[in-house]
Amino acid sequence: MAARSIATLSLSFGLVSIPVKVFSATETSGSVSFNLLHNCGSRLKQQYVCLKEGVVVERADMIKGYEFDKDRYVTFTPTELKALEESARHTIDIISFIPLAAVDPIYYDKAYYLAPDKRGAKPYRLLMEAMRESGRCALARWVWKGKQYVVQVRPGEDGLILQQLLYADEVRSMKDLDIEGADIQKPELQLALQLIDQISADTYDPSEFHDEEKQRVLKAIDEKIEGKQIVVNEAAAEPAGGQIIDLTEALRASLSSRKPPAKAAPEPAAEPAKERKAPKRAATAAAPEAPPARARARK
Repeated sequence: MAARSIATLSLSFGLVSIPVKVFSATETSGSVSFNLLHNCGSRLKQQYVCLKEGVVVERADMIKGYEFDKDRYVTFTPTELKALEESARHTIDIISFIPLAAVDPIYYDKAYYLAPDKRGAKPYRLLMEAMRESGRCALARWVWKGKQYVVQVRPGEDGLILQQLLYADEVRSMKDLDIEGADIQKPELQLALQLIDQISADTYDPSEFHDEEKQRVLKAIDEKIEGKQIVVNEAAAEPAGGQIIDLTEALRASLSSRKPPAKAAPEPAAEPAKERKAPKRAATAAAPEAPPARARARK
């Protein structure tokens, strides 16, 4: 299925206006969630209740309001809410160009892809190549859904990336943590550098990593569907290295026991989901074998 844009905008570059389409760059795979049920096995339904009258309110009877004082609201109609959103300028206005490394990643919020719209391919490509050549990215302003964002526009491997940035007051200061200082000895630093060098890598391949905890939970759910009991495993014993008090000895022990990480074998991401659905279809056929499975689990 072709990607669907969420907005059509103009990227303002000096006196040049580049028509672009905005696409979501990420999607969450979602964690394993459990539904709330009554003890009879039926699902529960959420309802909105009027605090004043104590009655259940249907969605058709709901309106939106802004609380400007304690328990005092100014209400808006759907038409007024739409007008507020559409009054925003449909442009991304570049303010300045800064070095790519100038923005601390802690300020990164949601990421989007920008693709050229009709008649925008050449200026789009020109801006991307110019930023690559200069080693700089663009800082810009973007109004989206009732909020003005400071955004970073940077060249990616295949196109431009629009990165929403958090404002300063949205990022907590680490100075509030009162982190205790400590004196580092040169031998300790050298050992730490050796350990870093031993397990260093030059690239990051996201396909090498998988949510192993999620797969473990899904496997347990499959076993539960098949009629097996979930057995609580005892906590793993703490490795001997964790008992070393002396920092230098701990670093030396890490160097002696650590091996370069082997490249993880690629695992198909969609496979676990298919396996999880299979027991549901085979639950009836597997029912006669369920008692022996539970008996083995109790041993």
